[in-house]
Amino acid sequence: MWKSGTLLLLLLWLASGELQQETEPRRLPPPGKLNFGYVPAGVYETLAHYEPGPIGILFHMVHAFLYAVQPNAFPHDLIVKLAKDKFGAIQTEYQKAIYYEIGFLVCAAVGLLFTILMPIVGLFFCMCRCCDNCGGEMHQRQRKNADCRRGLLGTLLFSTSLVITIGVLCAYAANQNLSSQVKNVRRLVNSNMRDLHTFANDTQMQIDYLISQYATAKNKVIYDLDHIGPLLGGRIHDQLDKEVRPALDQVLNMAGAMRETKEALESVNASLEVLQDGTGKLSLNLGQVRTSINRTLNDPGCHDEDSDATTAQLCRNIRQSLSQLQISSNFTRLPDVNAQLEKMNDVLKTDLSAVVQRGFSSLNDTPHMVIEQTRSVVESVTNLVDSIGNNISSFSKALPVQSCLSNFTIFVNHVHARIEDYYPEIDKMDFYRWIGCIALCCMVVLVLAFNYLGLLCGTLGYDKHASPTTRGCISNTGGTMLMAGVGFSFLFSWVLMGVVTIIFLAGGNMEKLVCEPFHTKELFKVVDTPYMINPEWKNFIPGYMYNDSELELTTESLYSTCKKNQGIYSAMRLDKVFNISSYLNTTVFTKDVVSQLDSLKIDLRSIILLEAEGRQNLLDFSEAGLSEINYADYLEEVNKGVTVVDLLSFARELEAQTDLMPKSPLQSALKGHVGTLRQIHRQQIVPMEQSMSALNQSMRFLERTASDLPNKILAVLDAIKAAQFLISQNATHLINRESRKYTATIIGYFHQYIEWMKTSLAMEVAPCKPFSNVVDTAEIMACSFVVDSMNTFWMGLGCSTLLLLPSIILAVKLAKYYRRMDTEDVYDDTETIPMKTIPTYDTMNRFPRASAPPRHIDW
Repeated sequence: MWKSGTLLLLLLWLASGELQQETEPRRLPPPGKLNFGYVPAGVYETLAHYEPGPIGILFHMVHAFLYAVQPNAFPHDLIVKLAKDKFGAIQTEYQKAIYYEIGFLVCAAVGLLFTILMPIVGLFFCMCRCCDNCGGEMHQRQRKNADCRRGLLGTLLFSTSLVITIGVLCAYAANQNLSSQVKNVRRLVNSNMRDLHTFANDTQMQIDYLISQYATAKNKVIYDLDHIGPLLGGRIHDQLDKEVRPALDQVLNMAGAMRETKEALESVNASLEVLQDGTGKLSLNLGQVRTSINRTLNDPGCHDEDSDATTAQLCRNIRQSLSQLQISSNFTRLPDVNAQLEKMNDVLKTDLSAVVQRGFSSLNDTPHMVIEQTRSVVESVTNLVDSIGNNISSFSKALPVQSCLSNFTIFVNHVHARIEDYYPEIDKMDFYRWIGCIALCCMVVLVLAFNYLGLLCGTLGYDKHASPTTRGCISNTGGTMLMAGVGFSFLFSWVLMGVVTIIFLAGGNMEKLVCEPFHTKELFKVVDTPYMINPEWKNFIPGYMYNDSELELTTESLYSTCKKNQGIYSAMRLDKVFNISSYLNTTVFTKDVVSQLDSLKIDLRSIILLEAEGRQNLLDFSEAGLSEINYADYLEEVNKGVTVVDLLSFARELEAQTDLMPKSPLQSALKGHVGTLRQIHRQQIVPMEQSMSALNQSMRFLERTASDLPNKILAVLDAIKAAQFLISQNATHLINRESRKYTATIIGYFHQYIEWMKTSLAMEVAPCKPFSNVVDTAEIMACSFVVDSMNTFWMGLGCSTLLLLPSIILAVKLAKYYRRMDTEDVYDDTETIPMKTIPTYDTMNRFPRASAPPRHIDW
């Protein structure tokens, strides 16, 4: 049964379970790393940690004492050698053993000597007192410091008894602590057994969860397959767009230039028409103004002898400036651009922008083309995804896990039942132990009772006026109780010391050789010593379980891994039995998927960036005759200005000269001509200047456009040709590269799932914390409950037993001051020298105590 339960641990990480199909659609995670959630973990209720509470102070004191008794390091090499030779090497290694145990041996020798000598000393002490020696003589010498001695002895005995009491209380507390902790054993055992059941039950659920999470990867793969157009086609489009878009943008710019060229030509014709018409009208109006001003200047006021010289001079100046009132630019000699405009109208009959947009649409249709051309492959891969799920589910059926889990549960129940059967025996044994420890404590308590009662009676019955022979009954009772305590001390102390020595040797060595090395991991090093348990096995655990003792699996590594609550797969190195990495191999599961995705064939030759119509349209634009326009003549006339002189400036100058003339009809007439000039400027010059500005801008634009236009058109056509060649002939490398990336993304989802599954199986599934808890619980029961409590018990009882020696001496001496004596020292009234030779018949100076019979023959 044990071996079956052990072998079950090899299989716990496996569990049978069909691939769980989700009844509700899962929310798809964003592209990139998949989120498989957290493996459901069982809650283990055992808290393998013990806090002793206040009694822990006593435990630390015991540990400190044991360290003082045995400060040597753990004898790893000695124990290993003894274990390998089955203690046959003790004859040769006894010196090392004695050296290590020297502290315990010295203490044990002291205890043994105490145990042997105490009853012998007690026997001789009794015989000595029977001979009126050793304080047995009922005679007390009178001393001046008798009261001080009595007080000192009483104080010392009380202090000693108090310390003994503390020791007994420590022993009693340790005894009670052990009994109370034994009652907790059932709770700890039940907690550990429930954790083992949780371990077995949750393992199946955890592996079912791992299998069900394949749906996360599957849904993401299907999502990417359903969106192969935006994903794969979109990436292909983005890469092509970097090369193709600039060429199409150039064509689109040419289409805009065509429209702007037509608008510029129309603007040139309109401006030219306005300027030619305006030039004739302006010339006529300026001529009329000149004639009118000349007629006005013929006024007698300008040249009569009676006229002012200033006025005459002003008139001459005005007459001389009239020659500036004429047209500067001659727009009538400029030819129109109707021929070029007609050709541009023919060019624009073809909507080049629409042609370019069709090229863009054809390029942007790449994702849809990918969807149509990969439809059969996507369907095949979708079917393979389902088959991969079935393959992943099948690994859990490789071993009969259900039956193994059942056997393990039966094994745990059987062990629990066996332990339950031992509880009555444990309770009975603990009761007997408790009774025995209480009996030992009661031995010391009995002595203490006599000591305390003796001190109480002796103190309360003391009369400082009474002589030793006349002491009261209470005081005499106190002395008798002290001597009774002495007698019980001799009777019990050797028994107590014998028990203390035995418990000390057992508990002390358990602490130093088992409990302390367990905490420092030295005990694991002993167990993990190569070839110790079995001479043919380097490591016992893998040798026993896998028949491969070379495998690095030790007791310490197993315990430490389980202590961290990691999975039993990694803790027990179950890869030796069932290697997940070889079974859950991404390449094996996805080779068919890779094969199908590698067979993707995407043909983009149907993409036409610029149709023949658009090409011809560009060529027609280059032959529109823009280079035939004489831009220099146009710009020359535009730059001349409308009139020779600025009409507003001429009007202001004329007005200024008129203001210098005296008020007269001549001045009024000239002012009227100033108004006429301003009106001509406002109504004719300003519109003509605006037309000239528009003509100037249009001609400069046309000049820039016509500059090297054929070469620009050829460059655009070459760019379109290169982009079209890239799509039709050289896109294969780009498609293959993006297809490999897409395949890697799809396979990456399977890889993420399988790696997550491997990690979860190794670290999270079937966490073996309950097994380390079992070991920790055993250590708590053995060391914290039993060893620490028993060590504290012998420490308290041993201290009390050792202090019985000074208690005996102090009680014997103090009893002399409490008990009623038969005789006492008496002094003469006139002399201070005690009378040693008083006749026995002289009753005046020698007083026997009242209870003693007369000794003189004459009485």
